[in-house]
Amino acid sequence: MYKRIVRAKIRAVFESINDGDYMPMVDGLAPSFEYRFHGEHALGGRRTSRESMIRWWQRVSALLPGARFDLQDILVDGGPWRTRVAVRSYVSGDLPGGLRYENTVFQFITLVWGRVTSVETVEDLQILQRALRAVADSGKPEALARPISD
Repeated sequence: MYKRIVRAKIRAVFESINDGDYMPMVDGLAPSFEYRFHGEHALGGRRTSRESMIRWWQRVSALLPGARFDLQDILVDGGPWRTRVAVRSYVSGDLPGGLRYENTVFQFITLVWGRVTSVETVEDLQILQRALRAVADSGKPEALARPISD
């Protein structure tokens, strides 16, 4: 039953993100957390503050507006005191010049008593970097900015 509740919560957060509202994700973070997105690119880096997560989501929304996550798998293990979640999702969206962004994202999440204490995000960085280059070439230099980290 607990694992079903966690899966439903994860789905609800991604549905909110797909609707353009990332705040349920931010609000689910524990007071002390780490969010790592692998790679040295505009969306990469390590964040540990609510403010940096909001800035990061604002950047994601500006660079990949309309990107949608289609959840493929949500695996849940552990109890409420330490829950491990693995998510595999397909992300897609339109890019400038009629191009499409399509990638597979893997996230490894740790929850402690229902609050997110860590997220590690991995995806095909060559595909992501090509997408960010297309966005930069369309007049958004922030797509080539340094990661938001703290």
